[in-house]
Amino acid sequence: MKATLLPDRGVVKVAGDDARTFLHGLISADVLKLAPGEARFAALLTPQGKIVADFFVVEAPAHNGGGFFLDVPRALAKTLTAKLNIYKLRSRVMVEDLSETLGVLAIWNDSVSPTAAAGLSFTDPRLPKLGLRILLPPHRAAEVTAHIGGTLVDQQEYEAHRIAHGIPRGGVDFMYGDTFPHESDMDQLGGVDFNKGCYVGQEVVSRMEHRGIARTRAVPVRYTGATPEAGAAVMAGERQVGVMGSAAAGHGLALLRLDRVAEALAHGQSLAAGRTTLRPIKPEWAKFAFPDGFRAAE
Repeated sequence: MKATLLPDRGVVKVAGDDARTFLHGLISADVLKLAPGEARFAALLTPQGKIVADFFVVEAPAHNGGGFFLDVPRALAKTLTAKLNIYKLRSRVMVEDLSETLGVLAIWNDSVSPTAAAGLSFTDPRLPKLGLRILLPPHRAAEVTAHIGGTLVDQQEYEAHRIAHGIPRGGVDFMYGDTFPHESDMDQLGGVDFNKGCYVGQEVVSRMEHRGIARTRAVPVRYTGATPEAGAAVMAGERQVGVMGSAAAGHGLALLRLDRVAEALAHGQSLAAGRTTLRPIKPEWAKFAFPDGFRAAE
């Protein structure tokens, strides 16, 4: 079992009598049905439907003080706190950035029950293979890892694990403020509830879902040789079809225009980022239509 403290993650707390309905009316996940110890993958969107911040929402049990804790990119914790406070109006809610006192420990490569781990813990709702996450004071990471029989490793090992399973990460595989949930695969990974009521940006996201108009997607790729750089143009001959995201150990992610990729593959063209050839892959968890020529996940 491996564990690592994720220094790029922060924690925002939302508490108060109206906290549940407040969050439910703003974010892309259903919080009304959320039970203590469970987690939802969610996002706060702009009115135009683009991602301000994505995060995990977990409710603390009442005997631990209750409230909702958001596991969020640390670089966006202050922005998210400020945005939520703008929406607060007369709601009986307190929004607080706790990133200076709480961090996120990721645990994977074994089955660990959240109840067996110290701190506020939950299974990653995107994909079971990503393991467990624990919100705790950072100085307790080594102690908690030892308690559950794990080995504390470098963050890059977790990144390689995430990339190998084709799960996008905001800020490197897609850009905040410029990406729709469908483009970052949130609709595939449980990050959007299409049966709940209104939330900020809901009309745009619903329209993309029902009309099937998401042409750009974060897609897993395989490569051999030199690791392509994040941000490099993905080319099919002389035509750009996307942008490279994160990569490690032969696995990567790229934000691709699927219609352009389909044309390229139909004409026998390969994809490349710099001098590195890419092979687009269809992951097991993806349910959207892929162009012919995508390989199945190995």
